[in-house]
Amino acid sequence: MSGGERFGHGLVLGKFYPPHAGHHHLVRTARDQCERLTVLVCAASVESVPLADRVAWMREAHPDAEVVGAVDDIPVDLRDPAVWEAHMDIFRSAVPGRVDAVFTSEEYGGELARRFGAREVCVDPARTLFPVSGTAVRADPAGCWDHLGPAVRASLVRRVVVLGAESTGTTTLSRALAAHYRRRGGVWARTGWVAEYGREYSEQKLAAARAADPAASWEDVSFASPEFPVIARRQDAAEEREARLSSPVLFCDTDSFATGIWHERYTGGRSAEVESIAARTHRDLYLLTDHADVPFEDDGLRDGPHLRPWMTGRFREELTRTGRRFLDIRGDRDTRLATAVAAVDELLAEGWHFAAPLPEKR
Repeated sequence: MSGGERFGHGLVLGKFYPPHAGHHHLVRTARDQCERLTVLVCAASVESVPLADRVAWMREAHPDAEVVGAVDDIPVDLRDPAVWEAHMDIFRSAVPGRVDAVFTSEEYGGELARRFGAREVCVDPARTLFPVSGTAVRADPAGCWDHLGPAVRASLVRRVVVLGAESTGTTTLSRALAAHYRRRGGVWARTGWVAEYGREYSEQKLAAARAADPAASWEDVSFASPEFPVIARRQDAAEEREARLSSPVLFCDTDSFATGIWHERYTGGRSAEVESIAARTHRDLYLLTDHADVPFEDDGLRDGPHLRPWMTGRFREELTRTGRRFLDIRGDRDTRLATAVAAVDELLAEGWHFAAPLPEKR
């Protein structure tokens, strides 16, 4: 094809399980050469990444293309015309109308284009520009991290939350963990850390009280139930922003699940709204900082050491009741960090588990 030739309607078809830089290069190349481009995401029911997620990821990455999805549970046999036609019924149903060009990096691209009555445009079949494949990503997401887009990274990143009662070292430990993994270099140098939004919110509350009365102290500040969903949403929003930028592990100084316990502390009851917010995001590991071995320090935003045993107990009870993976962290600062690093390393060593796609016969 000549460099100046353009097509009316182009098609890119794939599993995008998950999408990576090679896929995005293919779509960008096709979009540049077509008046209109459709990206068809095909997923099998046995695969562990939902079709809706893949469609959403591709739409975010390519807002100037029409991205549609289809479930295709027909086994792949490139030598069987009947199997080909069964697949084509699904493809034509998802992409009705004329297709002028099929853009592909796969060996079946020629036959796919022929059956659509379209031109085949082969794009980097040797994968020299982006040496990555869906198979490689599924086998080793961390090793392919730089080839993944922000939305996919946010979905795959291992989220580790450090939580605990007041003055139990959550900020110290979460910061130390992020610094530890950044020192590993490479992709790990981007290891993210998420601050506790509730503390920022508390500082603003105290500042507002002192603006009205310069003699105001933390004892003059009160919280109402509707404030906690605000805190939970903003905490989650900060976590999501950092998850899109982080290395394969992200450290959070508290989360929206913990916000539910703080709601209980300040209002005397649970918040169904906060708990609903917390349930929307999966966290992989919680590290519960015990109040033992950590002297209480009053920084002007804390209520006192007498509440710490109750808070530690409530965190432990709710982590257990809700089936969250957690570890109690005790000892001096060095012991706590060593214990936490060992737990995170164990989590990362477990890897990522993708269901195998339908086998292909070639």
